[in-house]
Amino acid sequence: MASPPRSNRELQPEDLNDRALDFDSPEAPRKNRLDAPIRGPKLGPFEFLRWSWRLLTSMRTAIVLLVLLAVASIPGSVFPQRSSDPNGVIQFERNDPDLFAVYDALQLFDTFTSVWFSSIYVLLFVSLIGCIIPRTIHHWRVLRSAPAEEPRAWNRLPVLRSVPFATNREAALASAEKALRRARFRVVRDGDSLRAEFGYLRETGNLIFHISLIGVLVSVGFASGFSWHGQRVIVEGQSFTNQLSSFDSFTPGRWFDETHLDPYALRLETFTPEYVRDEAKDVWTPIGFTAEMTVTESTGSTEKELKVNSPLSIGDSEVYLLGNGYAPVITVRDPEGTAVFSQPVVFLSQDSNLTSIGVVKVPDGLSVQIGMQGFFYPSAVELDTGALSSDNPEPLNPTITFNVYKGDLGIDEGRNGNVFQLPTEDLTQLAGRHTGIDVVLTPGDVFEIPGGLGTIEFSGLSRFVGVEIRHDATQLGVAISIAFLVAGLLASLGTRRRRVWVRVASSGSALEWGAQSRGDDAGLEQFIERVTAESAAPPRGKIGP
Repeated sequence: MASPPRSNRELQPEDLNDRALDFDSPEAPRKNRLDAPIRGPKLGPFEFLRWSWRLLTSMRTAIVLLVLLAVASIPGSVFPQRSSDPNGVIQFERNDPDLFAVYDALQLFDTFTSVWFSSIYVLLFVSLIGCIIPRTIHHWRVLRSAPAEEPRAWNRLPVLRSVPFATNREAALASAEKALRRARFRVVRDGDSLRAEFGYLRETGNLIFHISLIGVLVSVGFASGFSWHGQRVIVEGQSFTNQLSSFDSFTPGRWFDETHLDPYALRLETFTPEYVRDEAKDVWTPIGFTAEMTVTESTGSTEKELKVNSPLSIGDSEVYLLGNGYAPVITVRDPEGTAVFSQPVVFLSQDSNLTSIGVVKVPDGLSVQIGMQGFFYPSAVELDTGALSSDNPEPLNPTITFNVYKGDLGIDEGRNGNVFQLPTEDLTQLAGRHTGIDVVLTPGDVFEIPGGLGTIEFSGLSRFVGVEIRHDATQLGVAISIAFLVAGLLASLGTRRRRVWVRVASSGSALEWGAQSRGDDAGLEQFIERVTAESAAPPRGKIGP
């Protein structure tokens, strides 16, 4: 029969007679009763700061911040970024101004420089440093200290062995010490016992891993300020010099200076694409692009090939091939036959057959300003509707059609304008679509502009390439950090932290071995079998731990 439960008073010492602690007394304060809720101590300002610091510098918080950083970077790949795709941001604003205002207020178009992304980044940086510094200090002390003392609860060790020895205890202990040292253990002898430890590399590798992670963050966050990239369109026969004014668009890092640009020039000699035809789909597919470039540096000029997956390394920057297309040579003459405009004009491709559109602006030389919207067909064919199309990306039948306008192009007022757009709403159309005067030109054809304003000639055909020139100051730092990160991770995962103690049994005729491992270690027992066998009959060579 179960005995009745005893009161709290019966469980107290007999000499305790403090009514303030009489938990069974109804007069006792509630704070002293057992049914009072458990409350933690009140935190003062200093204690609260210390608690916050410990919470921030815990490894769990660092992992959470690392995951948050990965999640926070998603908008950078979903939305166009001002730093890498300013035209995409402008187009997004034009398509949906109201939604753009909301997203812009959330800094979704400047993800990687936004307040919320930078906050996570800085907190992760501080958290990792706060984790690593005390662990590094502790590990340094462990490295300088002797192996751990023999545990009092010897029988609770996971691996125990008793090995009789035929020789005296000194020889047996010396043999055991030699076997442990061959297994790369650090061994200390205390009289008739040994204590040994192996696996310091595990924590060392772990620290190297986290320090390398900080190295990656520093390289990306700090060194990226010295990075820059710019784009430029180069037409066959034209050159580009690596100076700020020569770029079509340029994105500098926070600490960029124009003196960081290496002096060199690029000249596009020829551009050769390769296509194959898919008979089933009746489409042409590109299989290769080769741009023959002349690179001029202070040491001289060299001929180099630029391909899609083979950038050029010049100085501390690299040149990447981004796109290509056609640049018809357009010549505009005044009524007296003097050329007032004669140059290749870049036309942007619209489909796989390189049907392209372009704009020609002639602000000077004629009695009025002339603007032309052009449509280029590399291999023009006439459809049943009478419209033109291109059935091949190669220039088998190059043809241009123009819509010709006159009026104020807005250039004299200094207004910013896109070279690939023409403000037709403010202009008067002279020829082209819907006017009854078609402008269809093949190489060598000349068209007379209505009103005796002059002539337009399709003088020739060139190709162009779009290149990106980039200097990434983060590459070296990230590469070195990643190399150490991988090495530290492999060292940490491939090392077992083991402790071994050896002592002379009370009988004086055997050595008692005890071992434990910090963490899961399925091979610990097998290792003790090998090392005790080595101790009894030392073989040649080393024993792996």
